[in-house]
Amino acid sequence: MKSLDRAITRFCHKHPNFGVRNLMLYLVAASGIFYIFVMMDRTGTLVNYIAFNPALILRGQVWRIVTFLLMPTDSNIFFEVVALYFYYFIGSSLERQWGTARFTIYYLTGVLFNAVFGMALYFIIKPSAGILAGSMVGAFMNASYLNLSMFFAFASIWPDTRVLLFFFIPIKMKWLAIVDAVFFGWSIIRNIGVFPLNLLPLVAILNFFLFCGSDLFGSLRRNRTAYKRRAQWDKAVHQAQREERSQPYRHKCSVCGRTDVTNPELEFRYCSKCQGYHCFCQDHINSHVHFTE
Repeated sequence: MKSLDRAITRFCHKHPNFGVRNLMLYLVAASGIFYIFVMMDRTGTLVNYIAFNPALILRGQVWRIVTFLLMPTDSNIFFEVVALYFYYFIGSSLERQWGTARFTIYYLTGVLFNAVFGMALYFIIKPSAGILAGSMVGAFMNASYLNLSMFFAFASIWPDTRVLLFFFIPIKMKWLAIVDAVFFGWSIIRNIGVFPLNLLPLVAILNFFLFCGSDLFGSLRRNRTAYKRRAQWDKAVHQAQREERSQPYRHKCSVCGRTDVTNPELEFRYCSKCQGYHCFCQDHINSHVHFTE
C-alpha cells in the first residue's frame, strides 16, 4: 500500500497538469441539473438511459460506466441539495490539499472500482438473465458511497475541523466520519438479503484505504507509541511519588503535604492557635484555616 502511494505521488509530481481542475464542481453541477430533469421526467426514461447496466454496457452502451455517477441518491430535494453541497465542500478541500492530479486519480479510481465490481456482480448473479440481471446490479450503483468515502479522507486530514450539518449544527469531522462508518455498516447489514450486492460500500472504503491507508495506519502507530510513552512516564512519576511518601520525615505541612524530605528548602512551623499538633510550611503558616479538633 505504501509503495503504491509513493508511485501515485511520483506520478503526480511528474505530471502536475494531469486531471480535471474543479472536478467536484462539475460533478455536483451536472448532478444538480440532471436531478431537475429527472424530477420532470415522469416516465423514468432518462434514468434508465444512464443507469449502470452491465448487460447494456456489453452491447456497446459504454457511457453507462460514467453516467451512473449522475444518478439521484435521494427523492427529497432538500437532502439532495445538502448532500451535493457537502460533496462539493469535501471534494474541493481535498483537491486543494492533494492537488488536482491526485484528487482526480482518487475519484477516477473509485469510479473504476465501482465499475469493475458491478461487472463482476453481473457475471456472478446470472448473466443468462441478460438485461434483468444488469438492472438488478444497476439498482445499487450510484456515486453515493464513493462521495461519502471522501468524508473519511477529509477526517483523516482535518479530524477536528467543524462543519455545519444541515447548515446550523456544528460538528467535528471525526464524529461525522464515525457516523458515516456506521451508515456504511448498516447499509451492508440491511441489504444482507441481496448478497453480494450489499458489499458495494466496501468498494468505496477500499479506495479510501488505497490513498489514505498508509497515513492512517502511520498515525495510529504514532498515537499508540505516544500513549505507551505517556503511560510509562505516569508510572514512573507515581512510583517516585510513592517512594517520596514512604521516606521518613520530621515535618509535614498539614495543608499541602510537603515535607522536609521532599522540600528541604522550606521552613516549617507549628501553629499555637490550632488545637492539636499541626505543622505548616512557610507558605501556609499564616494563611491556613485553624484546626478546631
